[in-house]
Order: sequence, then structure tokens, then C-alpha cells
Amino acid sequence: MKICKVLLLFFLSTGSFAQLSPPEDLRTEYLKGVPLIDLEKPRLGWINTAIDHERAQTQTAYQVQVSSIDENWSSPLTWDSKKINSSANQRIVYQGKHLLPGQKYRWRVRVWDKDDKVSEWSKPAQWQMGLNQSDWKAEWIGAPWQGEEAIPKPPGGPNQRTEILPPPAPYLRKTFELNKKVKRAVVFTTGLGYFEFYANGKKVSDDVLVPNQTNYGKRPDLTKAYIAVPDEFAKYKVMYLAYDITDFLQNGNNAIGAILGNGFYNDPKFWTASYGSPRFIAQVQIHYEDGSKEIIKTDKSWKSAKSGILVDLVYDGEIYDARKEIVGWCNPEYDASQWQNAALRKAPYGDLVAHTAETDKVTKQYRPSKITKLGEGRFKVDFPEEISGWVRLKNVQGPAGQKVHITFNGNLYSGENTYYFKGEGLENYAPRFNWFVFSGVEISGWPGELSSDQISAEAVNTDIKENAVFETSNELFNQINQIWKRSQLDNSHGGIASDCPHRERSGYTGDAQVACPTVMHNFDARAFYQKWVADMREAQIPSTGYVPNGAPWQPGCGGGVAWGAAINIIPWEYYLQYGAKDMLADNYDAMKGYIKYMKTWETETGTMHSQRNGNDGKPLKWWNLGDWAGVCSECLPDDALVHTFYYWYCADITAKTAKILGFEKDAEAYAELAARIKKAFHQVFYNNQKKSYEDYGSNVFALKMGVPSEFYNEVKSTLMKEVERNKGHLNTGIFGTRFFFEVLADNGMNALAYDAMNKTTEPSFGRWLELGSTTSREHWGEEGSYNHPMFGGGLVWFYRHLAGFNFDESAPGYEHIIIKPSYSLETDFIKYETNTSFGKAKIELSKKVDSNSSTNYNAKSKKTTQGQKVIIKYEIEVPVGSYATIYSPMAQPTLIKENGVYASENRDLEYVGNENGPVYQVKSGKYSFEYTYFITNAEQTKP
Repeated sequence: MKICKVLLLFFLSTGSFAQLSPPEDLRTEYLKGVPLIDLEKPRLGWINTAIDHERAQTQTAYQVQVSSIDENWSSPLTWDSKKINSSANQRIVYQGKHLLPGQKYRWRVRVWDKDDKVSEWSKPAQWQMGLNQSDWKAEWIGAPWQGEEAIPKPPGGPNQRTEILPPPAPYLRKTFELNKKVKRAVVFTTGLGYFEFYANGKKVSDDVLVPNQTNYGKRPDLTKAYIAVPDEFAKYKVMYLAYDITDFLQNGNNAIGAILGNGFYNDPKFWTASYGSPRFIAQVQIHYEDGSKEIIKTDKSWKSAKSGILVDLVYDGEIYDARKEIVGWCNPEYDASQWQNAALRKAPYGDLVAHTAETDKVTKQYRPSKITKLGEGRFKVDFPEEISGWVRLKNVQGPAGQKVHITFNGNLYSGENTYYFKGEGLENYAPRFNWFVFSGVEISGWPGELSSDQISAEAVNTDIKENAVFETSNELFNQINQIWKRSQLDNSHGGIASDCPHRERSGYTGDAQVACPTVMHNFDARAFYQKWVADMREAQIPSTGYVPNGAPWQPGCGGGVAWGAAINIIPWEYYLQYGAKDMLADNYDAMKGYIKYMKTWETETGTMHSQRNGNDGKPLKWWNLGDWAGVCSECLPDDALVHTFYYWYCADITAKTAKILGFEKDAEAYAELAARIKKAFHQVFYNNQKKSYEDYGSNVFALKMGVPSEFYNEVKSTLMKEVERNKGHLNTGIFGTRFFFEVLADNGMNALAYDAMNKTTEPSFGRWLELGSTTSREHWGEEGSYNHPMFGGGLVWFYRHLAGFNFDESAPGYEHIIIKPSYSLETDFIKYETNTSFGKAKIELSKKVDSNSSTNYNAKSKKTTQGQKVIIKYEIEVPVGSYATIYSPMAQPTLIKENGVYASENRDLEYVGNENGPVYQVKSGKYSFEYTYFITNAEQTKP
């Protein structure tokens, strides 16, 4: 025992233990768990933390080991990187042996700290390899009572209900016998539009509404649509999933099966174009302990029967008859001899690709906040906030055939739900293949009384996780951020974010690009955008470079130049937020393609004005929008001005992307193009007499681009007067709002930005809260959708300016964090923390005012002034692998301390300059700053 103590003291005294913990949060292609991968070289990542938060710690090297799940770490490994001298901890490319289709792999990592001491190995993570196209032996199958064709689209406009309803959703099942010990069994499977997979009577996953939405295949009617895009996309695909079903199987008889829904594959609606009737494919690969293998696959030997889901349509709802459900339909002992054989279906045109993205799940459950009886069998049930999802009935009883009808109070129609009781004891029910939008429901036909333990609401969305916290002493700001987050989640389904979760449900690219910075500041959206940006890239028309207004494409998606600009903007914002250079590389050709398309609409003056024609040969509004959703229908900037701004913005981004990727000639060419567009913009759109680019965000776009110095002050003054003329309110559409607050702050008008965000009268975010909204809206007024996340782009000001948490373009992904709040004394507390690609980072600012009046003598002016002492505290956390530059919260503090030590004497702070006060640079770790100010009475009364 004494020897052990001596050795321990020796190691502690000599520093022989690594000061980095074993790496955590291991991800494969940004995903936790056992993600499904079909890449030849998956990319790996992890997070480092310093033991006891030791400052200035860093990773200097790493070692990754990968093995088959069947091997131990002492066996010959699939890959052993050995020690690699590098600080990189994300997007580490696998460089080992060829990865086998269908195989499961595990990996681990260890790292070396700044003193070249090695950490312990991390806990292992896993991934599941998918199948090559040639590995698929299964056939597509469907219901024998249904043909290949989709349901006809109803005539008429957006509010037209579906006239021809689909047949009941099918059960599909297959039995087989196992007589040997199973080592591992994995099913590779998908169903279009939606499916659930079962094994021996149990659903094998908590996934819902899978697979993610994509351009599944060809649709001949696209060219006949009002917004007619040629069906010539760069790629078509169908995503499949993998489920490990080893623990669901048993020795002897087994049954597997699926329930199949229509989803977006068969969705007859004004906004959409269908592909065909539902279809399903599955391939179970069984590995036995004796080394042998077996495949169970879908073919025409599978059996099929009608389920109790009489109708399921994404836009119309679900009708369920519990009398028609088949109890035990997927149990091995169930006799399905009277079932029909499944019908073979044509394979979709799109390639089968691995579902390397988050799925939809039930993410939150709500108890009723109030139940009101409206009459016999009629109830109104309120829930705390508006969600997209469904209601679940729990342990309820009613007579056989009793019809319960549920309607939803979202301000736009999202379908209806009907349930028929089976009448045999306690029953439980929730829909499967669609979602509704509501903060309350009305129920008719309810048998007896309704209690709060019999009904709940379940929020359903793509399972992107919140990874940030934003809080301030201004409760209005907290609420604005919260209702936007709720709206973003409500619109996240199938690996895309829709414009609204009820009316259109489409993945508008313009909405995507304008909101993406705010999404990335609140959620871990890495895998989400990997998938969705790929959808946009693959929806591009290669011959022209055109990127559609929505992806996956639906022919109801109207938009314009700023919509297709998503293919340039989102990868760039992603790179800044996450530091992922490969996102730029993957989309560089698509960026160039969209610039090529934009050039076709360049005018003689060098500006851009898209005037694309519709089927009647005349310019169609829904091809050529500028900004959208202004403070009134006519309150929008000139379309050509907006088109030219995005032409410049995309050229500028593409130039910077080319330089980062090492394409120097391209970088010069696109930089020259951006400069030429910028010059034309100012020449054409600046009105020298008015000292303005005109109203409704035009001056915002100009200042974002950069106004020539000779009239910068005039334009700035004009914008200030414009805001004042609007009584401190914004007056912008979605794209103007994206830049409105930041442009004000960047140009010395942050007080105006704060005041505009702090409004509760129309037009403002706060007005929505005054109207009782729990989600953000489509318009500043009371028209349109009450669940639209697109205006959220403007909220970036919260994080980058109010909290002052910023990236550095030259060291993206928060390798270099810039802490520079646009602070004013009216805010007592601001906090923003987020999990970056390097780990947790935080800025927490608080104000303390000395309640006693004090005096201050200025030796230079020889004057004594009355005022108060104000202490502003910074609590800052910088993750391992990052460093930070820290600016004073306000100009010229009288005293600065960090962790109780005068800043000038603190060895952990590096003085790097003065900008309204000393600027310091720090390495990783936790820091506690105190800035002392003397605020005169006159300064305290300033607005």
C-alpha cells in the first residue's frame, strides 16, 4: 500500500498523467448511436476536455483504432492510425482497409495533451455499414389490392380536399425458422412513403415518419405544373435504414413485418406531385455463430392484409377503425394462411442510399393544460404550446363502432383524425403516418367523461438536438427565441425544414438559407444540413445550374433568386459555424452552377433581374420573387435590387470558397465578378438626391454589401431616419430582416437594433407574443400561417451582437472565438453557451451596480463628477482546441480583473490591443473577468 502511494505521489509530482480526459461524444458522420453509413471513408469526430478545466490545454496528437465488431482490440485491426501529430478532432477521414458491406464496426480514440502525455482510450463507438447497390437481393412489394399508380390529384386550388381516398394501409409479413444460434441479425429496409418495421410482434425502433423525404424518382407531370421544373435533377435517391433485430428473434419460428403508409410518395395535393402507390423493401442479413449466413428478403411470398388504418394522407389526416385491426398480426404463431400474397412493385428510379441522418421521433409529451366540456360527448382540450404531432388516447373504453372525431386548432388546416372503438376493454391509439398542427383539439363522439390521464399531445419532429442556451434579463427576448425554436422544430420533418407544418409542408430553399444561421446557433444541425444541402445539390438542373425553390422539389414551391442562393449560403454558414471544409468541397461545383444560372439574367448595366416565364410565355411571379412577406403587400424593395444583392452575395461566397479550396484562378475570377456586381449595384440603385437605395430594407442590403465611403454617412443617416420614421420598428421582409439587426449593430446603431427587437407593437416579434403566439409567424400582421420559422434569421443578432459570441472566418468552427458584446446598461444579464465542434463554449455577462452614489475625479480635466460604480462580470468558457479574443463590454473600463488578479499582471491573458478598452487573447479554459466602470448620472439617463 505504501509503495502504491509513493508511486501515485511520484506521478502527480512529475505530471506523468495526461491532463486531457478520454475523448467523449464520439460521432461517425456527426451521428451518435450506431449510424448507418455507405461511404467508403466515413469521417469521425470527438470532443476533448481538460481535467479540472486546466487552462491552455490542447490536443497535440491522436490515435484512432477501428475494428470489426467481431474482433477484439488485440486482433489485426481494420485501421490503426498510430500516433498522428495533429490538433484536429473533427472530420477525421477513415484510412484503413476496405469496409465490408453489411458489417458493423467499432472505433476508439486517444489523444496526447500539450505536454505529449497520452489520455486513456475513449469508450468505443460503432457504425453499421450499408449495402452496395449490387448487394440488394430483395424485391419491392406492395398491397395486392392496389396498382402502381398514385391517387389522382384533386382539381382546384390549395384548399381543395382529396376526393379519391387511398385504400387501407397494408400489413406485410413473413415467417421463417431459426434452428441455429444467431450471432447478429440486421434488417436493411425502407418503405415509401412511410413505414414501421416489426419483429415477433414488436416495433423494432422508436423512429416515426421514416424514411426521410427525398426526390424518390421521376414524376412525368412536373413539366405540366404551374411552376414547371424539368424532371432532370442531378440525382434521385431513396433512403433506407438498418435495424439490429438480434434481440427480437428467437430459436424456432419467427415473424417479421411492416405497416406501410402513403407519406409524400402518394400525396395528392395542390402543392405536390406524387410518385406512385406505397411500396416496401427489406433484407434481413443473419450471421450465425457457426460462421454461416442467411438472407430473408421481400418477395411475392410475403403475405398481406388490410389494417385498421382506413385512410392515411399527409395533408388530410387519418381514419382508424380498431375493429379492423388484426391482433398479433406479426406474431409467429398467428395464422396468416388466408392472407393474400404481396404484389411485386417497380423499384423507384432513385438509388437506395443509407439513411445517414436523424429520423423523426416523438420528442416531447404534453399533458392537457385545460379540458372543457362543450356538450354531450364534446370536449375542448388545450395544451401548453402549438406543436406538430398528434394526440394519443390512453387506456380508454367505448362501445364497438363508437366514432370519435378530432379536429385541430392550428390556424390553417392540417387534417383531421377519426377513431372507431373496438369495444373490447382498454384501448390505446395514436396516428402513425401523418402529423397535425395544434395547441388544442376539439373532440366529438366521446363516450362518457374525458380525464387528463386519457389524452396527451406528442410533438413529432426530426430529432435534431438543442445544443445551445440563450438567456437574458429581458424576458421578451427569451420568449422570442423560444417561440422561434418551437416553430423550427414544428417544421422539421423528414430531414428538411418546411415553410409551415400545415398548409404546404415543403422544404423551401429560401426559408432554409435565411434561417440557417439561427438554426445552427441553437441546434446541432450538422447531420441535418449534410442531408438537406445534399437534397438541394441533387435537385439542381445540371444543364442550366438552376436550383429550385424547394428541395426535395414540390411543384407548389414559389420563390426567386434568393431561394436557389441557398446552395451558396448554407454551405458557407455551415463552414463558419462548424469548420467543415468538406461541406464547401462537396458543394463547390453546385455553387458555380448557380452563378452560371444567375448570369443568364444579368442586365446590360451589370445588375441582375430574373424574368423567367411561366407556361403562358409571360414572366411568372413565383419564379422571380425578390424579398417576401413585407410589412404590407407592396412594402418590398425592388426585385432587381434584391436579385442583384444575392448575385453579389453568391459570387462573394464562391470566391472565398474557391480560395479556401485552393482554386486560386477561380477565386480571382469570382472576386472580380463580385466587385463588378457591387459597382453596378451602387451605380444603378443609389439615389443621390434621396441619399438612399430606397425603403423596406434596400439600405440594409446596401450596407451589408458595403457602401462606398463617399456616401456611406448619408446612407447610414437615411437608414437611421427610416427606422425613426417607423417609430423604431423594422419594415423589412424575410431577407431584409435577416440582416436588419446586424447591419444596424455593425454600423454603430445597435441601440436602434435593441429597440426594434424590444417592440411589442406591429410590426415586431413581440407583437406575435402579444397576440398569444407560441410559434413564430409568416407575416408581421395577422394573415397567413401562424407557424413559420423564416423570420428567425434576424435573431442571429441575439447571439452575435447582444451576447457577442462570434466566429473568425480565418479560423472557423469557433477555433477562434471572438467575444465582443454590443452591450448597453439596460441589460442586466446575458448568457449564450453552445457546444461547438471543439466542445462547450460560453459567454455569461452580468451587471452589478453599487447602490451608493460615488464621485470620480478626472485628473486630466480636473473635474469631479457624480455617478455610480458599475461592475460587469464575464464568465467565459473556451473549449480545448479553441482560443478567444475578448473585448471590453463597454468603452474604457477603469479597472479589469480576471479571477481576482489585475489583468495587467495576469499571465494567462495576452494583451493584443486596445479598442474602446484593452483587448485580451486567452487559450482554452474557464475565465472570470470583472470590468469596473464609473457611470456618470448624465450617462445613466441617456436613452
